[in-house]
Amino acid sequence: MAILLNKKTKILIQGITGKEGQRAAQAMIEYGSNVVGGVRPGKAGEEVLGKPVFNTVQDAVDALGPIDISVIYVPPFAAKGAIMEAIDAGIPVINTIIERVPIKDTAICLEAAKKKGVQLIGPSSLGFIAPGIGRVGVVGGQKQQVEEIYTPGSIGIISRSGGMTNEIAWQVKKAGLGQSTAVHVGGDLLMGTTYADLLIQFEKDEQTKAVIIFGEHGGSYEFEIAELIEQKKFTKPLAIYIGGKFASSLPEGMNIGHAGAIVEKGKGVVEKEAALKKVGVMIANTYEELVTLIKPYAN
Repeated sequence: MAILLNKKTKILIQGITGKEGQRAAQAMIEYGSNVVGGVRPGKAGEEVLGKPVFNTVQDAVDALGPIDISVIYVPPFAAKGAIMEAIDAGIPVINTIIERVPIKDTAICLEAAKKKGVQLIGPSSLGFIAPGIGRVGVVGGQKQQVEEIYTPGSIGIISRSGGMTNEIAWQVKKAGLGQSTAVHVGGDLLMGTTYADLLIQFEKDEQTKAVIIFGEHGGSYEFEIAELIEQKKFTKPLAIYIGGKFASSLPEGMNIGHAGAIVEKGKGVVEKEAALKKVGVMIANTYEELVTLIKPYAN
């Protein structure tokens, strides 16, 4: 069954006429995703890969009917406007691919999404994939590559890293297993959709038997996992690898690579692993160990 996607899921691409938007549209269509159209102000009436282009998200909804997911490929300065437009048009899931979105803009969008019950994935998310069903964004790469990495199965994957989303999925496939859904949540300081949010969805998914998470030393979202398990809201086997143990030797507040990797006092890898172990989460010392830990629970 997977989460987030099915064969009938209607997908809209905001920024479809741009280079990256067109590339994503082609990748999604080639994989079988139900892309129904795109948005670019001033380009109404045009087509991209046979899909109609509209001036606004609301115009697309009026013409095509309810849309399930909007994928946003616009410059960072236009991200807030594009996200708010999708929220106002009633799109229930928004995948924000854009990097370098101002934190203030992200916070405003997250608050608006929460009020409307909208699931915002990202910013800085390459997307997500339900193997054999469809994908949003370019997670998995080109058509041949994605088919080599992903295959339908019972393991859910959540990752802070785009590259490691694919690497973990490849490790799962090499072990003779498959993935139910793999989600790149993005590497920004503020996460639109958190680990806990997705674990609740995986808990309800019959296809998913166990979940793997690739986390980072920055942020505090892993502590939400422990609370979720304590509350019995997630009960399936879970294995996690938290990258960046070296960060404990670095100055407090140091940013490593991107906003989501800021080291916070008392919320580093050691503290996260202790909290997760306490509630029964399997902790991998290397990311390669994730599949070894989870494999006994795959069926």
